[in-house]
Formats: sequence, C-alpha cells, structure tokens
Amino acid sequence: MIIETLFTDPMVFLAWFVSIIIALTIHEFSHALASSVLGDQTAKSQGRLTLNPIAHVSGVGLVMLLFVGFGWGKPVPYNPYNLKNPKWGAALIGLAGPFSNLVVAIVSGLLLHLIVVFQLMVPENLLIVFLYYLTIINVILMIFNLIPIPPLDGSKVLFAFLSSPRYRSFVAFLEARGPFLLLFLLILDNIMGVNIFGRLFGGVIEFVYSLIF
Repeated sequence: MIIETLFTDPMVFLAWFVSIIIALTIHEFSHALASSVLGDQTAKSQGRLTLNPIAHVSGVGLVMLLFVGFGWGKPVPYNPYNLKNPKWGAALIGLAGPFSNLVVAIVSGLLLHLIVVFQLMVPENLLIVFLYYLTIINVILMIFNLIPIPPLDGSKVLFAFLSSPRYRSFVAFLEARGPFLLLFLLILDNIMGVNIFGRLFGGVIEFVYSLIF
C-alpha cells in the first residue's frame, strides 16, 4: 500500500502524493478544456475549467489510491448534444485526458534525463524523485485510461467507431456492464494476484526507466 510509505519514507510519499495530484488535475482539466473548445460549456459552468486540484480530485478515489493502489478523479460532465461534432467530439474529449498525461510525462521525463546526463543533482535529491514519479504516474494514467472499457476514456473512442445502429445493443451492454468488468479485472489483479495490470505497468516502468537513465 502506498500509505505505508508515509511512515517509512515521508519525503518519497510527498513526492508521490504531489505527482498524483498534478497528474489527476491536469487530466481532468484537459477533459474540461476539450469539452469547452468543442462547444459544450457544462464543465465550465460547474467550475471544472480550472487547475485547482480541489475541483478535480475525488476524496474517495484518492483514499482508494492510498490504501488499495487504484483510484480516480472526479468525472468531467459534458452534454454530447452541445458538441460541434457529437460523434467524434466525445472521443476527442476522452483522448484529451490521456494526451495531457503524455505531454506531462514527456516534459518531466526530459527534464529528469537532462539532470541525470549532466549530473546536476545527486540521485537522492527530492526533485529527481518527484520528476521520476511524475513521469511514471502520468504514463501509467495515460495507458490505463486508454483501455476501451467504460468508464475509462478509451471507451469513448471505441464508441465513436461503433456508432452504427447495428452495434447499439453491444454499446448499451458495455456501458451498463463495463464498470463491473473493470472492477472485476482490478480485483483479480490486486487481490487475487493475477497481476494483469502489474505486468503491463511493470514493463512500461522498465521501458521509461531505460529511456531516462
């Protein structure tokens, strides 16, 4: 559990905590920004078009992250009927979150790489730890949200490709059962030790580490 780090290494916990807050905030803000640009002002009217973490971080989702290892931010509302392009607008809103995580990961990873290459700081420096967590968390958040299972962002892209009436029953089934399927996979992964996501993210972390160091 991440919360254990608070007692074993408080500074590392702080670096992780700030990184996850930043990643979640930028992710949800990007959804709100994309929605606004594409014609729907629902998120803006509800105070979500802001970089204030309070508007985007879910208390329950954060507690789950600390104690269980997975969590969530506050979903950004939008009205598809207000979008300039209802079919692809929802997909673009969905992609905005993961794309923002990719941008943050590239920027923080590049900064960390330059610090390491030019030996500007000792490896134990808290800024290095923070940049490393910021990079890894954003990459993981990006990949996880691209999984095409509701309510994750990847499902919005999938549904854009399945807009034909012949897929209506399948889309309705996935919308209704998707959250339970995702929860089932997370339970298998974290509690029953199947380690589906653990292996995926472990490989990603190793790859990112090799690029930086």
